[in-house]
Amino acid sequence: MLVVLALLAVAGSGAGLPAPALAQSNLLQSVRRDPARAKALCNQLREMNRQGISATSKQATRTIASQEGLSPVDAEVLITYVVGMHCPEVR
Repeated sequence: MLVVLALLAVAGSGAGLPAPALAQSNLLQSVRRDPARAKALCNQLREMNRQGISATSKQATRTIASQEGLSPVDAEVLITYVVGMHCPEVR
């Protein structure tokens, strides 16, 4: 959660950030601007939970990465952000 908060704190400035940090910032901003996307991801993660799959599992990360065209690291950041901000009951 601290990583997400740190990324959000610098998301607006963009100055002096390395390219991966900017990419992650843009990724998080894209979800902030599109609540329907966040809701859809929450629903997908809830369904995974119902199937006994943790949102932080490698399986969930690979699924989201593939579906969203992301690296596994970016998918992990996206999942962490979406769960923390939109569906904290997801595990």
